[in-house]
Amino acid sequence: MAESGESNKNKLKLYSYWRSSCSQRVRIALNLKGLEYEYIPVNLLKGEHFSPDFLKLNPLGYVPALVDGEIVISDSFAILMYLEEKYPQHPLLPSDLQKKALNYQAANVVCSSIQPLQNLAVLKYIKEKVGPDEVIPWVQSHINKGFAALEKLLKDSAGKYATGNEVSMADLFIEPQIHGAIKRFNVDMTQFPLLSRLHEAYSELPAFQNAMPENQPDASPSSVT
Repeated sequence: MAESGESNKNKLKLYSYWRSSCSQRVRIALNLKGLEYEYIPVNLLKGEHFSPDFLKLNPLGYVPALVDGEIVISDSFAILMYLEEKYPQHPLLPSDLQKKALNYQAANVVCSSIQPLQNLAVLKYIKEKVGPDEVIPWVQSHINKGFAALEKLLKDSAGKYATGNEVSMADLFIEPQIHGAIKRFNVDMTQFPLLSRLHEAYSELPAFQNAMPENQPDASPSSVT
């Protein structure tokens, strides 16, 4: 559903970076809900997220940011909650309160305890202050800790997907993190059989596959493997 280039003023606009797992979460949600949107690439390696225009959208300078008419939302969790309320088709949260809470927990394991510790600013700091050889071990240690927690958290609730047999919000956080763990950080997924099984299930869903980093218009040519 992503389109790049000019679009009408009423179309959703997603400011995204192809390899950003936070942006990937939102791309999946937009695809699942069948929402057309204009894809506006923000090159993090060139520092475009610190441009005055982008900082007006998100003062922190992080992607993604979503523009819906006059409304601007930054932070993937906030964007997903906004989409869930305004565009209720294909709901991302179950009506069951316990399962809903489980989705929040699983999402927060990723967005609070794994992903922030591997973003570009942190990796740059580790590389400069500790040493380049410590970057991958640093990331792997935090991914492994978070994945181990997810295995325990979801072991009694997972069906075909993370919290049952329907795709829900937890899946939108889990799959981008697994993809990055495999493609970028060489994490041994044999330690995590439940997450590995989920990863296989996501590979069958067009909404997930179309949101993959390598399928974005700003993807590096070398990312297609």
